[in-house]
Amino acid sequence: MNADGQKRRVLVIEDEALVAMLIEDMILDSGDEMVGSASRLSDALVLARETQADVALLDINLGGVLAYPVADVLHQRGVPIVFTTGYGSAGVSERFRDCPILDKPFDQPSLEKAIHTILSSNACSSDLAA
Repeated sequence: MNADGQKRRVLVIEDEALVAMLIEDMILDSGDEMVGSASRLSDALVLARETQADVALLDINLGGVLAYPVADVLHQRGVPIVFTTGYGSAGVSERFRDCPILDKPFDQPSLEKAIHTILSSNACSSDLAA
């Protein structure tokens, strides 16, 4: 929840079903709302184009396919991104290095801090070069 007590709308792009369910539980336990979830690039692109989200949690690797096209769509729409990855910052493309990275596995306080940080800063802004 944000400082005004409003639910934040969170989009989750994660290819591992168990991890996606865990993230959803964390989001709901934080008082926020999950507005969509996808595990495949094609579905994620549709959600990125159509879903009204305050922030997106984006797994970089979706079943062996890099999710940067989803990140590009989200940036064009001005939706802040927190990358979730097991690869650390080395697994993130140079042009997205300003975006927060949440290393897997992560806990609820780390998730809440990452969401708060991205929403209260200009990091990972929508003016990235393509």
